Amino acid sequence: MQFFDRSQFIFRIENIFLEVKAQIIEILPNARVEHVGSSAIPGAVSKGDLDIFVGVTQDDFLKAIDLIKHIGFSEKLNTLRTDSLCMMISSTYNEDVALQLVANGSEHESFLEFRDKLRSNPDLVSRYNQLKFDCKGLAHDNYREVKSAFIETALKTH
Repeated sequence: MQFFDRSQFIFRIENIFLEVKAQIIEILPNARVEHVGSSAIPGAVSKGDLDIFVGVTQDDFLKAIDLIKHIGFSEKLNTLRTDSLCMMISSTYNEDVALQLVANGSEHESFLEFRDKLRSNPDLVSRYNQLKFDCKGLAHDNYREVKSAFIETALKTH
């Protein structure tokens, strides 16, 4: 796994984000569409991928999955899937683009909470960066476990 400084990819990622956001707002005009993940955090290192949070009402959740599939996303397999969270991916772009479809008001709004905690705490960003560098040789599943534990701790303590 390789990590990059934000300056190496942010222009490409922001352009893709704006394109995807426009497509989502066209099909889901009441959705909240926000850039999340490491590429949304100044000072954070990243794999150079794009994570997009899409918040919809619980009533619109299942319909939103189908509509988002029509703009080139598919459900991500082997990941958490609940009645209020659906992880989706796209192979449309030259970059990894993932979407977290979330029912508004659910526990999965933690994507936004973690992003905001990192944006407001440079020390937390430094520790998150160090964790990533320390995980360079790990298998992807092990990396996700370590990262998830860090996120859970950060959400509880900061």
